[in-house]
Amino acid sequence: MDTSESGTAAEAEETEPSPRGRPRPGWRRWAMDTRPLRRPAYRRLWSSTVVTAVGSQLTAVAVPKQIYDITGSSAWVGYASLAGLAPMVLFALWGGAVADTVDRRKLLLVTNSGIAVTSVLFWLQAAAGLGSVAVLMLLLATQQAFFGLNAPARNASIARLVPAGELAAANALGSTVMQTGLVAGPLLAGALIPVIGLPELYLLDAVALCVTLWAVVRLPALPPAGTATVRRAGIRQIAEGFRYIARHKVLLLSFLADVIAMVFGMPRALFPQLAAETYAPYGEGLALGLLFAALPVGAVAGGLLSGTFSRARRHGWMVIGAVVAWGAAIAGAGLSGSLWFAVLFLACAGVADMVSMVFRGAILLSAATDEMRGRMQGVFTVVVAGGPRLADVLHGTAGAAFGPRTAVTGGGLLVIVAMLGLAAAVPALRRYRL
Repeated sequence: MDTSESGTAAEAEETEPSPRGRPRPGWRRWAMDTRPLRRPAYRRLWSSTVVTAVGSQLTAVAVPKQIYDITGSSAWVGYASLAGLAPMVLFALWGGAVADTVDRRKLLLVTNSGIAVTSVLFWLQAAAGLGSVAVLMLLLATQQAFFGLNAPARNASIARLVPAGELAAANALGSTVMQTGLVAGPLLAGALIPVIGLPELYLLDAVALCVTLWAVVRLPALPPAGTATVRRAGIRQIAEGFRYIARHKVLLLSFLADVIAMVFGMPRALFPQLAAETYAPYGEGLALGLLFAALPVGAVAGGLLSGTFSRARRHGWMVIGAVVAWGAAIAGAGLSGSLWFAVLFLACAGVADMVSMVFRGAILLSAATDEMRGRMQGVFTVVVAGGPRLADVLHGTAGAAFGPRTAVTGGGLLVIVAMLGLAAAVPALRRYRL
């Protein structure tokens, strides 16, 4: 890890000595490790994530709801998702390069402002009753472009705000908040839409983003590290990021681990078919809701109990074990004829996914130098967003051909075989430790 970045005056003022020494007593050694929250700068970044994790889900529910209300077609809802994916991928890659050449705090201010303005425009079009799918898709594409620029800078900043020994804990805190938003946000949106309506739901998200801006304003300056000399971000700089990944096997393997887990093992495209066929006796609506909720609920539980693993130092083995456990849990869900056992296995998969997220994120932040962290996080954003969408295509096709339970089980087993094969063939991940 590059140690040249550890000493800006702003960071010295914002951080406290790292609490070390004796293990935490009793139940506290199981509970989430909150040491990073003792550092004011990280606490501000994290608090902004708390607000946006729920607020962003309000818009994520409102946009497809409004599109369906206008068109009466689920196909248009799917087209809108694709309209948001392309700009997010493009701008995440470019945004990672930008994050390595500018003050990341300033980039966060610009991009968060852009996301907030887009939310205001969502509110205005809904309040005016415009009823245009084209306008909605354009606004969604714009919002996702700003998100693509924002995410690499936000994630890359963490390593400048907490010491290396707390990176896993910081990732656990952030990932738990995001997963909680995936559960609480849609539930809140579903409860509020009949009461306040779609326009006000967009407005609520815009107001939440203003709180985020206030938190970002109070962050210390995060200029490029002293060794960084590049002051432009183009195709050449993006290509340098990919060459950097190819040269550093542990980074490449951390990405491949996520691709293996998500592409082979994410079965969400089969949940509607499972609910309608396999678990129909339990009630299709109940089954569908439980299947979709199980993964994020498990991830949140894993985050709340992250004190059990966030202090581990063999980060490579933690990733390997978590991905294998994910595959085993997914296979177990596919083999389950009982809805309750399937939900239990999916929740266990959510716990494993949280462990994988925590340590893959820590590897990306600790194994890369600061002048490359933005680009690493840009690729990470693309992998996280693209993997599940590829899985939707693969699992949907396999489910139609072989049946949903066979597709889910087979996908989980493929994860185990592929991850163990990768770990055996390339020892860099097994050997990596903080």
